[in-house]
Amino acid sequence: MKFEAILFDCDGVLVDSEKIYVDVEREHLARIGLQYDVDEYMDRFQGLGADDFWAALDRDYRALGKGPLPDTFGPELDAAATERIDRELSEIAGIKQLLDSHEGLRAVASSSRLHRLIHKLQHTGLYNFFEPHIYSGEQVENGKPAPDLFLFAAEKLKVEPAKALVIEDSANGVKAGLAAGMTVWGFVGGGHSHEGHEKQLHSAGAHRVVASHDNLAELLLGDRTPV
Repeated sequence: MKFEAILFDCDGVLVDSEKIYVDVEREHLARIGLQYDVDEYMDRFQGLGADDFWAALDRDYRALGKGPLPDTFGPELDAAATERIDRELSEIAGIKQLLDSHEGLRAVASSSRLHRLIHKLQHTGLYNFFEPHIYSGEQVENGKPAPDLFLFAAEKLKVEPAKALVIEDSANGVKAGLAAGMTVWGFVGGGHSHEGHEKQLHSAGAHRVVASHDNLAELLLGDRTPV
């Protein structure tokens, strides 16, 4: 199957940041009384736009009878995550080889804030594979699981949504791609992948799930023709 463009999520698909975010976020949330097991956390929060993420956490915290989230929580969490990202972040194995071989249009469509997104791509040497087609949930009205970001990226690439392939590692991202009318393949090759991850992506509606970028390359480039 050939696609006119591939739209990649970033965290957990291009760069191995989700494992860092999940560890830091769950650790800091547990300190203020919000405890989630990994499956629940990934299913509810992974891939959400920033506004929806914070709104959901605030609702959960208020349900504990403690009022709104502490004003210091966000900055402390951001500082801890940034420190680990700068120290530990790497690209996911095989992505550079895939991008070197891919001859079609492509974009990044991520819920990350734009300056953070650019920093992560530059830090891992992936920025030049995508620039200028690097798009953030900040640039649209509604974040994932709404389709806005993927439709925005397709418009910028001048590609019909039905001719685009989305690569996503979160249930919310899968739902967003499907709502945009695109083919969606789930990705479970990141360091954060866990028991039940593949099932979550299938349950969200992913057309297929791939285990690695080598697997993805075989599907897309096996015949060595552009996709």
